[in-house]
Amino acid sequence: MERKTAFISGASRGIGEAIAITLSKEYDVIINYANSEAGAKAVLAKLDPSGKHKMMQCDVANEQDVKEMMDTIVKEYGHLDVVVNNAGITKDNLLLRMREEEFDDVIRIMMKQKSGAIVNMASVVGLCGNIGQVNYAASKGGVIAMTKAVAKELAPRGINVNAVAPGFIQTAMTDTLSEDVQANAKNNIPMKKFGSVQDVANVVKFLCSEDSDYITGQVIAVDGGMVM
Repeated sequence: MERKTAFISGASRGIGEAIAITLSKEYDVIINYANSEAGAKAVLAKLDPSGKHKMMQCDVANEQDVKEMMDTIVKEYGHLDVVVNNAGITKDNLLLRMREEEFDDVIRIMMKQKSGAIVNMASVVGLCGNIGQVNYAASKGGVIAMTKAVAKELAPRGINVNAVAPGFIQTAMTDTLSEDVQANAKNNIPMKKFGSVQDVANVVKFLCSEDSDYITGQVIAVDGGMVM
């Protein structure tokens, strides 16, 4: 049985790395990176050896770069079944910088196939807001709204579009927080603990699978009950 192909942005560490490793057991994984070549190489070495994996450098704000990358994917793999938009929006504006022409290039293969799954990485902050994070909340809220709008547009073409909204996830960033700050954060989580990157990767895997064929336009919070 031919393996499906998954394209993942922002996969050089943390949640993106966990998603790439998890999907590599069933998919041929393409790791997209903008600058962190060393990080992408490190993740590539951890992927399941049974797949045809590769890393591709691309500035998604550059229409020509995106077109060339998609042409390469079609030539080498023949199809594109999953797109996971994981790169940090506030850091590199992956989706917000991408003009309509570039986004069309990314999904054109799926539209021809009349099948595919797109998973966008949002945040619980985009659902409930947070003090001192106006820009971040607005950008993640925009990702959620875009997910719902694009899901309606692509549903007739057999393409599912959903979003995952992580809460507090144990990463190198949370490890730098003081014990008091971590304890206070956990106290505000009904399950009283941080989630793991694998918790998020497992939900992404589900949304990419045939088990979620009748799910589109949804936002799944992985947050230990922070948003109910």
